[in-house]
Amino acid sequence: SDIGCYGSEIETPHLDALAKGGLRFTDFHNNPRCCPSRASLLTGMYPHQAMGVMTNDHGLYPYPAYIDDLSRNCVTIAGALKAGGYTTLMTGKWHLTPLGPGEDKHSWPRQRGFDRYYGILQGSVSYFDPATLTLDNEPIEVSKEDRNFYLTDAIGEYSTKFIEEAAGKDKPFFLYAAFTAGHWPLMAREDKIAKYKGRYATGWDAMRRARHSKQLSLGIVKEQWGLTERDPRVPAWDVVSFKEWEQRRMEVYAAQIDSLDENVGKMSPSEET
Repeated sequence: SDIGCYGSEIETPHLDALAKGGLRFTDFHNNPRCCPSRASLLTGMYPHQAMGVMTNDHGLYPYPAYIDDLSRNCVTIAGALKAGGYTTLMTGKWHLTPLGPGEDKHSWPRQRGFDRYYGILQGSVSYFDPATLTLDNEPIEVSKEDRNFYLTDAIGEYSTKFIEEAAGKDKPFFLYAAFTAGHWPLMAREDKIAKYKGRYATGWDAMRRARHSKQLSLGIVKEQWGLTERDPRVPAWDVVSFKEWEQRRMEVYAAQIDSLDENVGKMSPSEET
């Protein structure tokens, strides 16, 4: 429920517009886990067929559920579309292949069907100085003089750049934009954080009730379902010791999602595009 069209207080007008012009699931079941889920989405195969668990060498190759790498015995959606005449583009998080010493590029984005790529190859990085930042097939670094760099913005900017380049060609194109926003570490632009200052002063229990109420008004959930119990690992807001710190964390997270939405808007400036 972290985006507006599902009841959130976080402002996500561009994602909401996409939902309005498409389909919004109200009964959807998923058990996502980073690399396996991503491998499944890119290949259309079950996670244990496409990759297995994370990028950890379990020493059980060629058993597909333990290869720690995107299987070489499958085709990605990018590879299939490229064979069909599409220009294939990707931005954002890859995290589908080991990156240790001696590892080659056999499962980097360019080697798995993408014509252009900008993003990070590992799972989680700093939003202000990201490790494994890559352009096409080469590692790059953020300039130390660039005080305004923010990874979510950079992914949005390169997505827009790739779209504009591809739109000028006489062939269809496909863009896979894998934003990292929402994933830890909690890092956001100060102007975005300021936008949500004080919004979570009443705490997460009140926020849960407010979101549930909005979901009822939107018709997403049925009234007879009621609000689920709070996760037992999370204390009641009334007994939280460091409320200001917890508020700040929620403000930063909201700012991350807000930035994600802003950059989706750059890629698709109107509901018609």
